[in-house]
Amino acid sequence: MKEKKPTWLRAKLPSGPEYGNVRDIVDDNQLHTVCQSAQCPNMGECWSRGTATLMILGNVCTRACTFCAVQTGKPTELDLAEPPRVADAVAKMGLKHCVLTSVARDDLPDGGAKVWAATIRAVRHKNPNTAIEVLVPDFKGEFENLDIVLKAKPNIFNHNLETVERLQRPIRKTANYQRSLDVLSHAQKAGFPIKSGIMLGLGEKEEEIRKALKDLADIKLDVLTLGQYLQPSPEYAPIDRWATPEEFANWKTEALDLGIQVVESGPLVRSSYHADEQSARFASEDRVSA
Repeated sequence: MKEKKPTWLRAKLPSGPEYGNVRDIVDDNQLHTVCQSAQCPNMGECWSRGTATLMILGNVCTRACTFCAVQTGKPTELDLAEPPRVADAVAKMGLKHCVLTSVARDDLPDGGAKVWAATIRAVRHKNPNTAIEVLVPDFKGEFENLDIVLKAKPNIFNHNLETVERLQRPIRKTANYQRSLDVLSHAQKAGFPIKSGIMLGLGEKEEEIRKALKDLADIKLDVLTLGQYLQPSPEYAPIDRWATPEEFANWKTEALDLGIQVVESGPLVRSSYHADEQSARFASEDRVSA
């Protein structure tokens, strides 16, 4: 797609003391953020608000999704000392709502689940009043590893569907539409508020979007994010179209009508964008049995 990027996709440039403070905390604690690795257009705004999405388990992903700018390859890093550094960074940022994510680590027997659990526990120990949202890979659908993460009791469980069913193979390659729904459903049945996201502009059709929204509503999704796909560089999947703000508003209405309780829908919306505001109503709920 060679059309010029529309005006509604202009993101805020990095600025201000909070931006520099977040950058210093991330660097000093030797951490990765999905903001940097995935080239998020909202990094300037979020960091200027004093928030960042911390990415654990390194910055090399074992998968090669054609939409994602995170480096792919064979990871060489497994830093077991990472959890306390993450907890320290959360404390220094003074976060009331912390979002953790990770690369896919299919090279590890547990997919990194034990590090995930250790990180959640470390963050909660040092920041007892901070709500913890986790944006996890699918752990290849192996629920015994997913349960390791769930037993650490994050406040909100997030796993992205990313796109419609037909485009899963060309866009996500080793992921699976039904597997992602099953992962979300498993967490929901365990009592966790669940959240997911879909990108528009990859070639999806209207009826396919509608089906994806219904499938998510059917598993009792609590929070949905809808945003515009942005091509990281020419070797990634091309942009099929620019979805307008009006289209995003229409999909928000449809999703709410289906029963999804919180819907953030707009060109620059991302999974972690204003996550503290999107999910505040669920983070304090105790829906998980001891």
